[in-house]
Amino acid sequence: MKKDRLLAKWLNNDLSEDELVEFKATPDFEKYQKIKNYTDHLAVEAFDENTMLSNILKQKKEVPKVIPLYKNWMFRAAAVFVLTLGITFASKKFVQQTQTADFGEKTTFALPDNSEVMLNSGSEIKYKKWNWENNRRLELKGEAYFRVAKGKRFEVQTSLGKVSVLGTQFNVKARKNRFDVVCYKGRVKVNYSNSQILLTHGQGVSFENGKQVKIIIKSSKPEWIDGQICFNQENIRTLLDEVERQYNIKIELKANDTTSLFTGKLPAKDLDVALQIISTTYNLEAKKVSKNKIIFDEK
Repeated sequence: MKKDRLLAKWLNNDLSEDELVEFKATPDFEKYQKIKNYTDHLAVEAFDENTMLSNILKQKKEVPKVIPLYKNWMFRAAAVFVLTLGITFASKKFVQQTQTADFGEKTTFALPDNSEVMLNSGSEIKYKKWNWENNRRLELKGEAYFRVAKGKRFEVQTSLGKVSVLGTQFNVKARKNRFDVVCYKGRVKVNYSNSQILLTHGQGVSFENGKQVKIIIKSSKPEWIDGQICFNQENIRTLLDEVERQYNIKIELKANDTTSLFTGKLPAKDLDVALQIISTTYNLEAKKVSKNKIIFDEK
């Protein structure tokens, strides 16, 4: 306490000679002396309140910017518009594209490289536009005919197998356990289970329930494109399923013999003739229950 009192008096130069001698004898005197010598050189300018106030008043006042409400609305609308364009672009480029042909319909469309695809009734194709030139790959459910533009490898993936080509014309059908591929121009490579088969112009291959079925090609393009349904050693249930797709109807079968195989053609635009051919072939009687329902009974 006494030390603090001596320090305060020393700073104010109020120490007596005896007190000064006593204070110089303290251990911290040299440290205090160095601090005092340093602070003696420091000077604080006099604070002039009037000058400072005058300088503040002379400064130009900034007028706050006011954005009218209608401009604010326009900015928001523009932002929404840009965002919408971005989402639309992304959906077209990155999101998977889907093309379908409903029962009783057929669809023709072009891929990004101008390859042409014709979808048969009850079929679906999915693909992505993004980087299509380097990744020409699509997924098929049902049946489709392809006219492929030349370019990098073109792949058709189905639940039963895969078809790979470079530039050609071919037909692929994947229905239930039946997988048919026919090459009409160029070459195609078919991957089915552990098998790999190379097809050239006029050749085809068919698999059903894991077994290869002999197939004969008699035309230069799929018959269904010209309004005919072509069958090659197919049972009656498969035949009726295809008739349902082509005519968008329901067929009920009441028959014991469902194992006999059918090879031939049915019209895709004349239901009465198609029903007559089926009835004659399988010794059945076709009854129209309603506009969209047929029942086949044994005679």
